[in-house]
Amino acid sequence: MGSDLARATFTRMQDGTAEEYELIHAREEAYNRTLHLRVLDAVRALGAAEPDPGYAVSRLGHSLQSATRAERDGRSVDYVVAALIHDIGDALAPYSHGSYAAAVLRPFVAEELCWIVSHHPLFQMHYYGAQTGDDVNARETYRGHRWFDATVEFCERYDENCFDPGYDWLPLEHFAPAVQEVFSRVPTYR
Repeated sequence: MGSDLARATFTRMQDGTAEEYELIHAREEAYNRTLHLRVLDAVRALGAAEPDPGYAVSRLGHSLQSATRAERDGRSVDYVVAALIHDIGDALAPYSHGSYAAAVLRPFVAEELCWIVSHHPLFQMHYYGAQTGDDVNARETYRGHRWFDATVEFCERYDENCFDPGYDWLPLEHFAPAVQEVFSRVPTYR
């Protein structure tokens, strides 16, 4: 049953017809097939963040270093992609960037990775809180959580140490197939 409609005409969702929703669904499916390209664009945009955050490397360099270290350690493709995109929320959600990135990942990877990405900002304070007046023990709120140690490990191996301008990280294009693999999966809704 094909549609000859160019676009839906309803002004309230409850008034839409089956034909209109068929059209919308087909267009959304086509758009969603390019999600991986928008994720790559979001990572790429970290290199153009204004203002410059003042770190020794750009946010893009930090993300590439994180993903490169994870890949070189033999982590799964899901883990590498999570490392790559863990800070994509910096521009639009600076106070909740972990949750933002986790929401992007959630339909495509295991909940453990989403929890790690969501909570990494709080866990990171352990490394810099003494210098900024933040609580270095904030992560202790979650001690005993089944993914506490995994989040500590993520921060230790793939986040707090990824500001080295001398590290030979891989380019974004290297990770494009992994990003496409993860974001081309049939999503789960949870």
